[in-house]
Amino acid sequence: MGAITVVDLRAIDLNLLVSLDVLLAERNVTRAAERLHISQPALSAQLGRLRQIFDDPLLMPAEAGRGMTPTARGLELLEPLRAALLHLHTVIQRRPVFDPTTDERTFQLVATDNSTLVYGLPLIERFNRLGYKGIRLAFRTPDQQLLPSQMEGGEVDIMIGAPNLIPSNLKVKALRQLHYVVVQRKGHPRGTAALTLDSYCELEHLLVSNSGGSFHGFIDDRLEALGRRRRVALSVHHFTLVPEILRRTDYVSVLSLPCAERFADTLDIFALPFDEPVAFPACLAWHPRNHHDPGHLWLREQITELVREPVSEL
Repeated sequence: MGAITVVDLRAIDLNLLVSLDVLLAERNVTRAAERLHISQPALSAQLGRLRQIFDDPLLMPAEAGRGMTPTARGLELLEPLRAALLHLHTVIQRRPVFDPTTDERTFQLVATDNSTLVYGLPLIERFNRLGYKGIRLAFRTPDQQLLPSQMEGGEVDIMIGAPNLIPSNLKVKALRQLHYVVVQRKGHPRGTAALTLDSYCELEHLLVSNSGGSFHGFIDDRLEALGRRRRVALSVHHFTLVPEILRRTDYVSVLSLPCAERFADTLDIFALPFDEPVAFPACLAWHPRNHHDPGHLWLREQITELVREPVSEL
């Protein structure tokens, strides 16, 4: 068996193969040119290039003087060329699909532990309930310095977070405003009376600092605008630590309402003592590269549907 000649496909114009297919079918340059909507001289030039590529005449003048007759090589190419072009046409025309019940895919999501509790946990519960065995979810802690390159490189599929933390080159969809509330352990010595500004400021507070180590948060900004202060006695890095710490202390803390409701069996929930509710928007963000990807689109729809479900209000 002879050695296989390697052909550089980058040097071959796909239109030449389409023209060859029509020429082999029509066996007449004039009719083939009409079907291809090009001039006869242009098609003759293409045939000349095809002969160079295949190192064969491919089509020769018929003995009767009208039309053309394929060479042996031309006849050999007739069926496989037609099959290849039909397959290529199918590949181009077919839209990619995604079936979560049969497909396997891993999605990487960036979210704080608060966002993971609010959006990720319901998503996990839904996937478990619907039996999406081939779908894997990985939740990552946000790193604002790495996030742009992670998105650009495809390491991260989706970010859930505050608008001011989302890189400007990403696609963004608003989710919903997250209302924040005060939480304390059941049986707290202060009782269950509604909080006033005075009673709130007198308490010992537990603050969640996403950046780590801070004793000043958005509630403190609100208080300072009113000329008031509170004492933050403890600062932690994760919202998920709050319920367990509160259960063992007399601190109070602030959580998003959906997060607080997850721990309603051990925590009492109260409105913040401000005239206006404290709420912040959350957004879904993804790289434009994935905007039309069926699997990615499906995942975004899953999260969006969860957001449409009824939200509790205090």
